[in-house]
Amino acid sequence: MNERAKRKLKEEGKEEVLCCCEYVNRHGERSHVAACCCDCEDLDDACDRFLKREPQKPESLSHVAAVVSDRIRVPWLWGGARKLDLSIIPPLVLLPGLLHLAAFHLLLGVLVLMALPGLVLWYYFFTHRKKGRTLFFLSLALFSLGYMYYLFISEVFPRGHVGQFELAAVSLGVILTLLALIHTKRDPGIVRLDKPAVHSTVMYYRPPADKDFSLSVGAQEVSTAAVHRTGSSEEEGLELKESSRRNWCSVCRIVRPPRAGHCRICGVCVLRLDHHCVWINNCVGQANHGSFLLTLVFFLLTSLYGIGLVLRSVCPQQNVLTALLYCPGVYNQYSSALCFTCAWYSSIVTGGLLHLLLVQVINISYNVTEREARVALREKTARSACWGLVVDTGVYSRGLWSNWSEFMFMGDKLKPPSPTDLV
Repeated sequence: MNERAKRKLKEEGKEEVLCCCEYVNRHGERSHVAACCCDCEDLDDACDRFLKREPQKPESLSHVAAVVSDRIRVPWLWGGARKLDLSIIPPLVLLPGLLHLAAFHLLLGVLVLMALPGLVLWYYFFTHRKKGRTLFFLSLALFSLGYMYYLFISEVFPRGHVGQFELAAVSLGVILTLLALIHTKRDPGIVRLDKPAVHSTVMYYRPPADKDFSLSVGAQEVSTAAVHRTGSSEEEGLELKESSRRNWCSVCRIVRPPRAGHCRICGVCVLRLDHHCVWINNCVGQANHGSFLLTLVFFLLTSLYGIGLVLRSVCPQQNVLTALLYCPGVYNQYSSALCFTCAWYSSIVTGGLLHLLLVQVINISYNVTEREARVALREKTARSACWGLVVDTGVYSRGLWSNWSEFMFMGDKLKPPSPTDLV
C-alpha cells in the first residue's frame, strides 16, 4: 500500500487491514476484485466514441490499459489482493498451444519453431528500446522449464525407455537450476550510500536554463570538506576530482566505485555491473554473477541430458545426434511427435544459452564485463577477435588464472569503498 493510500484511509477513519479480495486502486481508493467491471469511465467513454464513430482521445487507450492492469488482481491472504502482471500470461497460453500445433505435422513444426524465436526476439527489441521492466521472459523461461519437465514425466517416462535413475538425475538438475536462479534473483550488489561514512559536502551547480543538463553533468563541481591527507599534492587533488566526476551518477546521486554502472531498466547502480538479463528480470553484478553462471551451467547440463533421453525414447533405433535431424515415423503418433517437437524447442533454447555461456566464460577469462566490452567496442578502445566473441580491453586483465581467481572470490569483497575514498 502506497503512502497516498495510507493517508487517504487515515483521513476517512478506515482501517488499513484489507481482506484477501480487497485492494487499494491507483486512485488511492479501497476497491474489491468483484467490482472489476464497475465504474469504468475511461472504458465507457472509449466504447461510446467507438460506437458513435468518433475519434478516440490521444490518452484514452493508455487510460483503459492502466485501468485494466490495475483491476486484474489475485486474492491474497496478506495485504489484500495482489496485482497480476499481464506480461506473464502470454507464455502460459502461447507456448503449449504452439508446441501442440507443431506436433500435428512436420511443416507446421518447422513454421512454429521458426516463428517462435522470431516473436521472442521482436518482443525483446520492442521492450529493450523502451527500457521497461517485463516479466515476459522470466515467465517464458520458468514455464518452459516446468512444462518440459511435466512432458518428460507424463509422456517420456511412461514409455519405459527411461529408468528411475535418469528421472532422478533430471529432477535433481531442475531443482538445482531453480535454487541457483533464486539465489541469482537476490541483490546483485546495489551501490548504496553509506551515510555514516560520508564526511564530505557535495555541491552541485544547476546548469543554465538554456543548456542541456546531460551535457553539463560532467562539469559538476564536487568539493570536499574535512578531508585531510598528509603529503597530498595539487595534482593528486585534481586527479581525485576528475575520478569523482567520471564516477558520479546523476540519477542515483552517488559516487560509484570503479567498474560499477547504472542500469536504466532497474534504475539503480550495481557493483561491477555486467548486464541486465531479461531472462531473470534482474541485473547481473558482483553479488550474483557467480550464481548466474552456475544457473546457466545447471540448466544446460539438465537440458542436454533431457534432450538425449527424449530422443532415445522416441527414436530408439537412431543415434541421438542423428535422431534430432532424421527420425522416421515420429509423426505417426501424436505423443511421439509432441516429444520430438519439444526436443527441438529445447535444442533451440539450449543453443542460445550455450552462446551466452560461451560469451560469459570468455569475458571472465579476459576480466571484462559485458557492459565494458560494449563501451570499448563502441569507442574502439578494445581488441576484438573471433567475430566479436573475444573482447580484450587490456585494463583489468592479469592473466587467465588471476582473472578467474578474482571472479570466484569477488563476492567476498561486496562492501564498496567509502565515497570519501573516491572524492
